[in-house]
Amino acid sequence: MSETQTDTAAPIDGKGYWKEVIRLTLALLAIWFLASFGAGILFREVLDSVNIGGAPLGFWFAQNGAIYIFVALIFYYCFAMNRIERKYRIEG
Repeated sequence: MSETQTDTAAPIDGKGYWKEVIRLTLALLAIWFLASFGAGILFREVLDSVNIGGAPLGFWFAQNGAIYIFVALIFYYCFAMNRIERKYRIEG
């Protein structure tokens, strides 16, 4: 890229970028907290009224569900970060 192309490019909105990254991170951490601690411990008694494969739902979340949701959140985080970086024209 030549200097003239760099000079004419619009400046990157760093503040907006970090605002979106922090919002995404906090939202995903809240979902992970609700899935692992909330469903596995706080709401376990309510969820145990439902069975999945013979196991109570609260137990299932504590043993398997929180891990599945964590892996899904990792893939979503990658997808969302790529979208945010394209939006702010940041090359990773």
